[in-house]
Amino acid sequence: MDGYGKISHMKKTLHIDEKLLQEARAVARAATDTETVRMGLEALIRHAAYERLRALRGTDSAARDVPRRREKPARKRRGA
Repeated sequence: MDGYGKISHMKKTLHIDEKLLQEARAVARAATDTETVRMGLEALIRHAAYERLRALRGTDSAARDVPRRREKPARKRRGA
């Protein structure tokens, strides 16, 4: 995104193995090649963020466990 509420687009010429692109498109269930590439780039960015976060695991010795909220089990309904 470029600024508030603006999305910038840019055309690029990419040399991508056709078989690889088709396999990725099928796995991602993407409608277009552009959507396939976008989804792949987003997944790569998420994975890198996960790896950075994972690298921090255990580095703060003063950290306390975070209390977690759990949903209460649904009540069973009696048959009518």
